[in-house]
Amino acid sequence: MTLLTTLGLRRKNNWEPPTLLDSLLISPLHFIVTIVYSILLFLRGRPFKPPRDKPAIRVVCISDTHDKTNVNVPPGDLLIHAGDLTNAGTAADIQAQLDWLASFPHQHKVLVCGNHDSYFDPSARLPEDRGKTLDFKGINYLVRDAVTLDFKGGRRLKIYGAPDIPACGGSEMAFQYDRASPPWANTVPIDTDILVTHTPPASQKNHLDLGLGCPGLLKEVWRVRPKLHVFGHVHWGHGRQTVHFDDCQRAYETLVAKPPRGLIRDFFPHSGWVDALWVLVYGVHGVVWKWLMVGPGGNTSSLMVNAAQMYGNTGRLGNPVEVVDM
Repeated sequence: MTLLTTLGLRRKNNWEPPTLLDSLLISPLHFIVTIVYSILLFLRGRPFKPPRDKPAIRVVCISDTHDKTNVNVPPGDLLIHAGDLTNAGTAADIQAQLDWLASFPHQHKVLVCGNHDSYFDPSARLPEDRGKTLDFKGINYLVRDAVTLDFKGGRRLKIYGAPDIPACGGSEMAFQYDRASPPWANTVPIDTDILVTHTPPASQKNHLDLGLGCPGLLKEVWRVRPKLHVFGHVHWGHGRQTVHFDDCQRAYETLVAKPPRGLIRDFFPHSGWVDALWVLVYGVHGVVWKWLMVGPGGNTSSLMVNAAQMYGNTGRLGNPVEVVDM
């Protein structure tokens, strides 16, 4: 461990958020443009609003509880858990989490597993758990499939869930795939309202993933454009982010997906400068259009939610539960 790491000026590993010094050393251009992009998103407002003539559907999002149950889960219509219910992934541990989820009064509950939930993947299941079964108690467990749920006011939501995740551990980890061969292309139904995955999309700290997400999943999200995408896995990435699927977002993603050039080389002209300029131009255009049209977002906008409850690598829960009204 270096002195800068000991002093807290550099992060210990890639699973922690970069410090200010990290960001500047990696790419001052990426750092500045990310701040500008965040401001532009804030000025454009919410990606969508619930319909005025029908009751809103309150979606409560959690993930990465890792055997713990000391979560203040607020009331709502739909409860989503985006995986990593447990640490060891045994049938007994998973059943305890299922029992806990089933105790809540939400009308519907949806679950995908995470890489730590070994039992769900036959290739990762512990020998002592083979032959054991689970009682889902009415919870909709999704593994590369969809469910359509009915809510008050005649409203319906189609939810697609998949547990697949870029390889990040040994054979005891569930549903891993080679990062070079993502399985997402044309797998999510085009009429999906809510997408639930354990892995975040993208890479290079793009969408609440600290550079640990999947670019292949991001391409699929661009194709489908669900109103809400719920995921977890990267604890320090917890939060929410609006995505508008427009030229501003495309320019931003193009920039941050490029290999960082470092503190010195970033100040010499390169193609990233052009991408940064387009982020500003398209972003300002989007803000002006939003205010002229009187209302945030549009029908092509979405919300990404990293619902991880585990507070970083502390081993304790501490992140707030994410609640979305649709």
